[in-house]
Amino acid sequence: MRPLRSSVLLFGLALAASAAPPEIVAVKAGRLIEPKAGTVVDGAVLVIENGKVKAVGLSVPIPAGAKVIDLSAMTVLPGLMDCHTHLVGDYVNDKDPLSDMRKSAADRAFESVPNARATLDAGFTTVRDVGTYRAFVDVAMRDAIAKGFFPGPRMFVAGAYLTITGGGGAVSGSLAPDMGLPWDLRFGIADGVDQVRQRVRDIAQYNVDLIKILATGAFLAHGSNPHAIEYTYDEIRAAVEEAAHRGLKVAAHAHSTEGIKIAVKAGVASIEHGTYLDDEGIRLMKEHGTYLVADIYDAEWIRQGAAAGYPQDFADKQPEGDELQRQAFRKAVQAGVKIAFGTDVSNFPHGLNANQFAWQVKYGQTPMQAIASATIGASDLIGRGNNAGSLEPGKWADLIAVKGDPLADIRVLENVAFVMKEGKVYKDAR
Repeated sequence: MRPLRSSVLLFGLALAASAAPPEIVAVKAGRLIEPKAGTVVDGAVLVIENGKVKAVGLSVPIPAGAKVIDLSAMTVLPGLMDCHTHLVGDYVNDKDPLSDMRKSAADRAFESVPNARATLDAGFTTVRDVGTYRAFVDVAMRDAIAKGFFPGPRMFVAGAYLTITGGGGAVSGSLAPDMGLPWDLRFGIADGVDQVRQRVRDIAQYNVDLIKILATGAFLAHGSNPHAIEYTYDEIRAAVEEAAHRGLKVAAHAHSTEGIKIAVKAGVASIEHGTYLDDEGIRLMKEHGTYLVADIYDAEWIRQGAAAGYPQDFADKQPEGDELQRQAFRKAVQAGVKIAFGTDVSNFPHGLNANQFAWQVKYGQTPMQAIASATIGASDLIGRGNNAGSLEPGKWADLIAVKGDPLADIRVLENVAFVMKEGKVYKDAR
């Protein structure tokens, strides 16, 4: 037996000796934007090992044998993050949620694969996906990307909308009363405190990353009024408590003035949209540390109304809130409310997420603040501050590069030339 043991030992040592060393990549940056510090470093070098940043700085030596990526003619910054996406589905060409009645979950899943690639190519290496009408297709999409089945951003997903019967997240309004919905189109419906607690538990068991609750009515839903309060304080508080038991945050879709305040007082992590946010709501958000995720760009698409294919009842509701939402955003920025970048993409084409940066600058943010909202701010909201949002040692090597200076012209970010996610290059159009 001794010769056999010796052979096995020698074979094991040979395998260990022949194992490929970790790939080391060195990136030469012309200008490196550091949104966490609010600074720019000229001529920095980043050393990346096993998909994470190992070292970054001006005097960082390039290790022998490292693969060198020369971005010295470009501006480098952390991978962008969008905190309000809907990668499952595309309502640009078919703008009625009732279209989900004509498509299976498999249809929705397969047709959404290009959305993931378009988002990643646009420089968004991470997204928070805040719900899909067909429950848990987003969970499957997240897992498929993580397994490498197809390229896309890192996804943090909600699984299903938590909504009242006939609410802004329900597929309803035009259905005959004797028509029933399949389980995945009604999974998130909950009325009353007890049902809300149960539904959060039901959704959480499927390994979601956050809970999404529709605290108010919606613009783009049949039979729903964006001014309406749809969940009470006690119901939202129950959702927040149950989510917290599982380490999850709650994102609250909220348009109405009072609905926003109720959700903030109940302890949600973010207000999505915030259309009719008033001064008191701003004060409460700052006091509670609540993030505002305001989709102030997509109205440029939605305002085309029925002529662009939106149902007439959607088109009639939309124009009222556009400028009010943008002025509320401006006031929130001036007051120091925490802002996380979020677009509500799917109401406009996937891959155009960065178009919103110009609107955030137009309505009060500096270019550096806008970039911070899509990096360190977004990372903090999602709960991944230790892994993403900045290019520091130990964090994921998510970075993008652009030609030009986004601090001088934020629209430079609309044309990303280079995308790296966890040390792997997904786009190189230098």
